[in-house]
Amino acid sequence: MWEIVRAGGPLMWPIIFCSIVAAAIVLERLWTLQDRRVLPRELPQKVWQLIETGQVTDKVIAALEQHSPLGRLLAAGLANRHRPHEILMERLEDAGRHVVHELERFLNTLGTIAGISPLLGLLGTVTGIIRAFDAIQAAGMGSPRTLSGGIAEALVCTVAGLCVAIPSLIAYRYLRGKVEGIVVEMEKHAVRMADALEAAANAAAPAAGGESGAGEPQRAARVSVAGRSLLRSSS
Repeated sequence: MWEIVRAGGPLMWPIIFCSIVAAAIVLERLWTLQDRRVLPRELPQKVWQLIETGQVTDKVIAALEQHSPLGRLLAAGLANRHRPHEILMERLEDAGRHVVHELERFLNTLGTIAGISPLLGLLGTVTGIIRAFDAIQAAGMGSPRTLSGGIAEALVCTVAGLCVAIPSLIAYRYLRGKVEGIVVEMEKHAVRMADALEAAANAAAPAAGGESGAGEPQRAARVSVAGRSLLRSSS
């Protein structure tokens, strides 16, 4: 292995560095973007139940913020649950941008590595060819040994750059697609939560009016709204 690195010349070192950084990013993102860590399956249903039973508190919101990326998004909605629907959606969009930024962390670096690695290999190829021509100019064409060093440097750098760039590009495309899928799921949950909050507010409005003799109709309306919300969350 050391002989291959030496044969590739000085540009092998930045290529090796790029490979180490790319491997670290891929492993870290694969661990961070696991579905159970980003989109816990049981979390939305628990939040819907808290909304329907009126058990949303500041403590619950703080716990959601520390739970997961989806929890941070839902916590932003719950924190603005008493505001108008338009403001609620704006807060959800703003929180969503911050969450997506966290999900995409290091992906631009990985894409950059996928782009510059073959260029580093090409640069090594050019320097190797220049070295071969310098050897020809100094010693003539008498011995193939005069060309071997430059040709080896050119070929090894090219291969090394491609070996780093191809897996990095594949990983970048895969992780980018995974983030986009997560974003779509988060958007669905955010819309469902906004609908659940609106339904809960509409169900609580008649009860706040204090009209006598309307207790049973109000209770029936609340059950109906809750049933619609649960059906929506399970769709």
